[in-house]
Amino acid sequence: MGDAWGMPKRVAILGGGTGGTIVANRLRRRYGEDEIEIHVVDRDDRHVYRPGLLFVPFGQADPAKLTRPRHDQLRAGIAFHRTDVESVDHAAQRVALADGTSLGYDVLVVATGLELQPGETEGLTGSGWGERAFTFYDLPGSVALRDALARFRGGRLVVNVVDLPITCPVAPLEFAFLADSHLRARGLRAQTEIVLATPLDGAFTTRVASERLGGLLAARGIDLVTEFNTGEVDGDRGRLVGYDGREVEFDLLVAVPLHGGGAYVERSPGLGDALGFVPTDPHTLQARVAPNVFALGDATDLPISKAGSVTHFQAEILVENVARFLAGEKLEPAYDGHANCFVETGDGRALLIDFNYETEPLPGRFPTAAGPLSLLRESRANHAGKRLFPWVYWHALLPGRPLPGLGPAMPLAGKDLAAAA
Repeated sequence: MGDAWGMPKRVAILGGGTGGTIVANRLRRRYGEDEIEIHVVDRDDRHVYRPGLLFVPFGQADPAKLTRPRHDQLRAGIAFHRTDVESVDHAAQRVALADGTSLGYDVLVVATGLELQPGETEGLTGSGWGERAFTFYDLPGSVALRDALARFRGGRLVVNVVDLPITCPVAPLEFAFLADSHLRARGLRAQTEIVLATPLDGAFTTRVASERLGGLLAARGIDLVTEFNTGEVDGDRGRLVGYDGREVEFDLLVAVPLHGGGAYVERSPGLGDALGFVPTDPHTLQARVAPNVFALGDATDLPISKAGSVTHFQAEILVENVARFLAGEKLEPAYDGHANCFVETGDGRALLIDFNYETEPLPGRFPTAAGPLSLLRESRANHAGKRLFPWVYWHALLPGRPLPGLGPAMPLAGKDLAAAA
């Protein structure tokens, strides 16, 4: 595995979140330190369990229990660099770091995810930000929103997706469902309008799931405003102004801000596109910029949901293809776009969606025809699966252990394929 002089190959992984951590640990489990060096770079040492942010505003998750040190999630023999990335020079095979050092590599893995860009929307971070306008997409925002909800006594609660793509695209719907349940429990639902304003033409990106989720919103009295592209937030008057002139009024705004790729991507010629995402082969996960560069998760430009499950499934394929690249073998085009998401719908229930590039979310059972989980149907079992997942995340997924029944390829068994017709 080493070079002609017996030196180990060097793998540099940019990002110590879900994708970077899984890849690093799987590679370390596969190769000894005399075969490859593994270096992980991240700007901070705080790994956040991001799915838990949804529950903080409703008092269903303790913020202190959602974070752990990044370096503690990495196996022994993996070097952790706590610094930001300045730029990547793919021709020289070097990463310039913000601390003034540089890191050479034989293989580069881009796993830096997405960055929130609330300042890119006119007025969003102006008057009212942190008072009547919030986001739950980061930890401080979710805590502040928890406090705002505790003070809330009714009015117009608007969940607004400013633009796409976003990480975890079902989360805005989940927030609306949980808000409905939360406010009913507090006796405030009759005094509250809940609105979901989205740039999509429906509740979700695919037909079958959109119809099902849209029906659930309607059943709970949650208004859906579609094809709404937010151009301005007027915090003083409590209104969203769309580019088409439409307005959506609010008393409490829950915003999902613009997302973009890492800032360093723009400073790295050839690495990313105009939005800061890395053009990536949809099946091998090899980046377009160079054969020894790979990317996964939210950092890519792939036409699939930017969700944690996607990162997990991609990591398995990516590690195999890094191994093939190092061995001089042909890469395997094995990733099929598999994604699955539990969608919280309130009152201790959730539904599950499972899909890939070619097959949209369909009714049925998962992961086999025998279940035990139902697809596109609310159940307490699905809710239990979502609430138990943090243990799996910290103790099995991040350490790079295999998860039986959750392989990277989407299972077709149990799905009602006729529903796609």
